[in-house]
Amino acid sequence: MMLPGSNRRIHAVHRHSGMAVAGLAADGRQIVARAKSEANNYESVYGEPIPVKELAERVASYVHLCTLYWWLRPFGCGIILGGYDRDGPQLYMVEPSGISYKYFGAAIGKGKQAAKTEIEKLKLSEMTCREGVIEVAKIIYKVHDEAKDKAFELEMSWVCDESKQQHQKVPDDLLEEAKVAARAELEEMDAD
Repeated sequence: MMLPGSNRRIHAVHRHSGMAVAGLAADGRQIVARAKSEANNYESVYGEPIPVKELAERVASYVHLCTLYWWLRPFGCGIILGGYDRDGPQLYMVEPSGISYKYFGAAIGKGKQAAKTEIEKLKLSEMTCREGVIEVAKIIYKVHDEAKDKAFELEMSWVCDESKQQHQKVPDDLLEEAKVAARAELEEMDAD
């Protein structure tokens, strides 16, 4: 009985970057708040938006800090941080241990292994962002197990040239198109 949009897992960090959270939502909100603070502080000091790599390193250091002392509980979530800066589009994943890696495509959460397998099958360098959104929706629907997993609300955002290099929610018409394509492929798989 959750209201649609009440359990958001995708958050805007700055104009050009955003993050997706998997795991404990409260811990994720804490990391998002820290990331926003880091991005704003960097911009106020240097007069330009924080590079995505720098933001990922700062967030990873903060997450890692909570693993160093016995009186702090480690964060119970992982994040994917995406952004666009002078080096182009970038994607980083920060694990609960504080390790940060740059990826071309990444997955976190319950079905991450199956999702990674599906991502590896894609030719991401040859896709447009619109095609990527549809393929990602198909992967999410494919790895979700109706019998074991609870219902979910598909949330998607992007940072690309089509969004003017700004972190934005995927337009509703494209999101709906992606949902329809994902459900159609799922029904086609079930028919086989």
